[in-house]
Amino acid sequence: MGRVLVTGAAGFIGAHLCQALLARGDEVVGIDNLNPYYDPALKEARLAALTGHARPGAFRLHRLDLADTDALLALMKAETGIDRVAHLGAQAGVRWSLEAPFAYTAANVTGHLGILEGVRRSEGRIAHTVYASTSSVYGSRTDGAFRETDRVDRPASLYAATKAAGELMSRVYTDLYKLPLTGLRFFTVYGPWGRPDMAYWLFTEAMLQGRPIQLFNEGRMRRDFTFVDDIVAGIVAALDNPPADGGHRLYNIGNSRPEELLDMVSILEELLGVQAVRVLKPMQPGDVPATFADVSAMKRDFGWEPTTDLRTGLGHFVRWWRGHFG
Repeated sequence: MGRVLVTGAAGFIGAHLCQALLARGDEVVGIDNLNPYYDPALKEARLAALTGHARPGAFRLHRLDLADTDALLALMKAETGIDRVAHLGAQAGVRWSLEAPFAYTAANVTGHLGILEGVRRSEGRIAHTVYASTSSVYGSRTDGAFRETDRVDRPASLYAATKAAGELMSRVYTDLYKLPLTGLRFFTVYGPWGRPDMAYWLFTEAMLQGRPIQLFNEGRMRRDFTFVDDIVAGIVAALDNPPADGGHRLYNIGNSRPEELLDMVSILEELLGVQAVRVLKPMQPGDVPATFADVSAMKRDFGWEPTTDLRTGLGHFVRWWRGHFG
């Protein structure tokens, strides 16, 4: 197959992507700094599970901060066999961007620019770069499906603003240097090995421990929950199909079926056999009331569409949770 550079390789989506690429015969060069935004032990466990099934020599991890531009560019120059890049490394989390704003500009702006420069300096060796954006760029909306042609100049959080900046920088690099780039706007990804700051994880942990769960906006939130395997299938499809004109493309990648947060809680109650103690809270700064992906472009260009409904996906997550935590 080929050799793919995956940033954020120890992250939730990154580890799943590495596993899928290795399973089909690709070699993977991973980058991750295993930062302590959440417990690095979970990231180490993802890597252990990943390397335990990898062919000898097929996966290598470089522990490197994307904001360390000199180190990043040196690595991308030295790894001459890389032919594609999946840039998933970022500082995630809407709410923490209110507390640690400079962590977001370092990872999501400086780090993203470093990847673009590394690709540019490869002088054509890297045939395609797919990078992660987010549904958060659409801001606070409740008026139907989000389409790639919609305006994204009113983000509701600094996190969203930094990811929108990454999209703009990518477009500039394509215009200036003809780099083939594809951005994917992820919609509320969940599943096994997920992130502990996400609602489904927080709710599961609290419910099993007998603690109350906090429902912001009094639970009247609607999210386009997208199972991680569907996301990975979309990333791989995009990686394998660079833009024919060498241009820049943007796609929504989501389940295209918004679900009430309260419905997710009800499903977890059934799966866990536990009644949740619900505490209704007001909307938090930076949050948005709803997300809803129009994925017709992904279906048209790649034949991709989501296959996992929320109940099935949460079932996979709960089984993983019980197996991992006992």
